[in-house]
Amino acid sequence: MIKRLTLLLALTIYSGAVQGAELAALHRAAASITASELQGHVDVLADDSFEGRESGSRGGRAAGMYLLKQLEQRGLRGGGDDAGFFQSFGEGYRNVLGFLEGSDPELKRQIVVVGAHYDHVGYGTRRNSYGPFGYVHNGADDNASGTAGILETVDACLAMPAPPKRSILFAFWDGEEKGLIGSKHWVENPTTDLANVAFVINVDMIGRMQNRQLDIFGSRTAAGLRRLVSEVNYGSNLELKFNWELKANSDHHSFISHDIPALMFHTGLHGDYHRPSDDAHKVNAEGMELASRLLFGVAYEVADRDDLGSFRSVARSETPTVQQQLEQPLPALPPRFGVRWFSDDQGPGLLIAHVERGTAAERAGLLVNDRLIEFAGKKVMDQDQFRQDVLFAESHVEMVVVRGANEERAELAVDLDGKPTRLGIAWREDAGEPGTVIVTRIVSGSPGRAAGLQVGDRIYAVGNQPFTVGRDLYDKFTTLPSPIELTIERKGRMTSVSLEIPPPRG
Repeated sequence: MIKRLTLLLALTIYSGAVQGAELAALHRAAASITASELQGHVDVLADDSFEGRESGSRGGRAAGMYLLKQLEQRGLRGGGDDAGFFQSFGEGYRNVLGFLEGSDPELKRQIVVVGAHYDHVGYGTRRNSYGPFGYVHNGADDNASGTAGILETVDACLAMPAPPKRSILFAFWDGEEKGLIGSKHWVENPTTDLANVAFVINVDMIGRMQNRQLDIFGSRTAAGLRRLVSEVNYGSNLELKFNWELKANSDHHSFISHDIPALMFHTGLHGDYHRPSDDAHKVNAEGMELASRLLFGVAYEVADRDDLGSFRSVARSETPTVQQQLEQPLPALPPRFGVRWFSDDQGPGLLIAHVERGTAAERAGLLVNDRLIEFAGKKVMDQDQFRQDVLFAESHVEMVVVRGANEERAELAVDLDGKPTRLGIAWREDAGEPGTVIVTRIVSGSPGRAAGLQVGDRIYAVGNQPFTVGRDLYDKFTTLPSPIELTIERKGRMTSVSLEIPPPRG
């Protein structure tokens, strides 16, 4: 973790340009989110006494009162009707809303909505349960877990020395299980000007994390959101799956339908989903802690950064199929030379074991059992170096082999296929993530392969410098001295790699 934090500070890639004191405050605030407190909220909300928290029911109203008391104890302002904490609608339904005013005189007019639905399906019916019906469906994961995460995020925000620049509306939605009606009602009857809502974060089912994995939805709704979440992920170091699917399956969609950027955190469905067996003892409290700490970091960063950008309407057509096409690896390049070899102790160089048909090696007259001792004016001493020499070489190369029982020396000329490459990587730009490229190919034996780069990695900075477009990146690759430091993101985890490019040998 220390290495990762040092990297972030050195590059100031954390978009708020976080300085040491503020970073320490963020860590202290995030540490206030604990597994035991999260479990405590889930234990209460998923208790049988709440009767499954169905909207408008006795248990649902009791859950709303629990949330009211939690917000009052924390000293938040009411964000509901008539400056209270409730927004009533429908048949006894109530959204529960708390307001934290921002610290910037101008930006505090903008609102970041951070919410989760607190209702569930009561005793379950054929319409909303997978059965058995008629038993209390406690909904520990769905969505007592997300509700607990929001309460702990409130605590973490209050633990900061000052609120973020923008204001935050903490929302506990009712009626989600009846068709998102609580969040839909709010956007149609907002308790603050809807035009001032700059961003939304929704948390739905974060209680069953496995293998430190978290799904992130909505990252295409504004430019650079994948990078934002990944850079904040330094503390939790979760494996993030950025899913481009946009469905009306949770409350964030009520805002996306009004062109407001939104993210959703989710740990996946499971066999207890919408069944009576979704009980409190089955949640992964440590996983909830990790997800909630990331939630806090993202919420605070979104509320505190100077510019959030606007809604990307093209996100609606960027389906998982489009995602797959964008991230599709390029096919491997044909070999420049076309040989396989042995490296033995019987003599210098490399003993040729196979010559591929139709390749440069065959055209040059290279034979099996030839011993390649010089290539492009250099003695062949090391197979890794030889691979790189083949990649770096210009098209026309002279080489020396010894062959036959008499080890006769033969000089051969070879015209290599393809173009020389300095790094051995290819990439593709992503319009939704400016200043980022996706690695789509890594050539075997190249510095990129040696550095541990993988297809699918995203490059964010080169030589501690950001870049704008792929051409800018290429210019940095061709001008910066070796070693070249890359800041990369792999499945939501930030790290750095060093590309060692050997100088030409005499």
